[in-house]
Amino acid sequence: MRPKVMWHLLRRYMASRLHSLRMGGYLFSGSQAPQLSPALMRALGQKCPNLKRLCLHVANLSMVPITSLPCTLRTLELHSCEISMAWLLKEQDPTVLPLLECIVLDRVPAFRDEHLQGLTRFRALRSLVLGGTYRVTETGLDMGLQELSYLQRLEVLGCTLSADSTLLAVSRHLRDVRKIRLTVRGLSAPGLSVLEGMPALESLCLLGPLITPEMPSPHEILSSCLTMPKLRVLELQGLGWEGQEAERILSKGLPHCMVIVRACPKESMDWWM
Repeated sequence: MRPKVMWHLLRRYMASRLHSLRMGGYLFSGSQAPQLSPALMRALGQKCPNLKRLCLHVANLSMVPITSLPCTLRTLELHSCEISMAWLLKEQDPTVLPLLECIVLDRVPAFRDEHLQGLTRFRALRSLVLGGTYRVTETGLDMGLQELSYLQRLEVLGCTLSADSTLLAVSRHLRDVRKIRLTVRGLSAPGLSVLEGMPALESLCLLGPLITPEMPSPHEILSSCLTMPKLRVLELQGLGWEGQEAERILSKGLPHCMVIVRACPKESMDWWM
């Protein structure tokens, strides 16, 4: 949608009834393509005082300061977006987005360790999703999670980080985490075992494809899961175990859990799906 059309909708139709908005930009359409502006974002906040969720796709936000986003947001999703280096740094105004509970950073190439550490300004943040954020390092993740110890949900998908290093950082700093979802690249039985005894973990999802010879066996996964007192959901996706002996072992060994073993769903290339 072109910004001019968005302005028209804001002036004529959008008001207090709008709670969720998904928008696509023109990031890959060249330098002459229309872009989202700070004025448009500020107007969105003024005209839609009950907006809780904003989802932006393929948008160039390098000239849009985070301070211009609606202050009522509880969920912010960025998919294939470009942001400026200053967007999430610690030095920014700590009062920005005071209600933000969930942030999704999916294929945001500029996102790096310094941005991760800057998320500590969002004191209401409870859910963090990192997808394909290849600039985040193992050291950066460990330092970032140390200051985000209040997170209750963490997803690390398709990043260059190994699953073992991610789970080690989680076990050190996120003792109250309730949901973990991560790609199994670099996952081993000793790496999974660091989650043993996690007191609040309710849901664990491991996503394929299965590309590591060190991947824990079904019996090793079962052994670790039995030590998690509140685990209620175990999901294994894209490991090629659906309908196999592994599914039977886990379902029988975890009668108190919902065990989901399935193939990876096909992803649509259309952002609006």
